[in-house]
Amino acid sequence: MKRRERTRHLIELGGLVVKSGLVELTKDDRTALYGAFLEIALTLQAENREQVIALWQRRGSRAFKAEAEKKPSY
Repeated sequence: MKRRERTRHLIELGGLVVKSGLVELTKDDRTALYGAFLEIALTLQAENREQVIALWQRRGSRAFKAEAEKKPSY
């Protein structure tokens, strides 16, 4: 059960990477993607961590809402 939950979690995270456009923008360059994630981690080590996360949450929320509005409802 734990293994299945972990696998699902990893698949969902990978889906977010694809959904963000990063895979296409980097031409699936995994070293570039890893470097970008390391840069994000460094950013979060700064003193204003909560502010940065709040900004990202707002952006993500708006993007999810915009995507949901584009989907046809049946």
